[in-house]
Amino acid sequence: MNASLPVVCAALGDPMRWAILTRLGEGPMSASALAKVLPVSRQAIGKHLEVLREVGLVESEQRGREVVHLAIGARLGALARELDRIGNSWDARLLHIKELAEQPGPDTPKTSG
Repeated sequence: MNASLPVVCAALGDPMRWAILTRLGEGPMSASALAKVLPVSRQAIGKHLEVLREVGLVESEQRGREVVHLAIGARLGALARELDRIGNSWDARLLHIKELAEQPGPDTPKTSG
C-alpha cells in the first residue's frame, strides 16, 4: 500500500512504532527479537508492525521457521524527499517574508554615508 503522507506521519507519531522502525533500519529482525530489546510484549510488537506494513514502511518475509521484518528503504527515501520538499517550500516563503520586512519603506529616514 502506498499511504498518503499524513497517514504515514500518523503511524510514525507513535513512539513505539518509531522505535521499531529505527531498529529495523539497522537490519531485519523478528518480532521476538524486537520484543527483547524494546519494553513491550511480542504481541504489541506484532500490532505495531501491522500498522507499519499497512502504510508501506515495513515488509515481512519468511526465513525458515522465522518471520523477519525489514524497513522499506525506497518508501523511507520517498518520505524523506517529500518532507524535504515541504521544508524547502517553507524556507523559501520565510526568506521572502524576511526580505520584504527588511526593505526600506517610504517613511524610512535616509542615512548619510
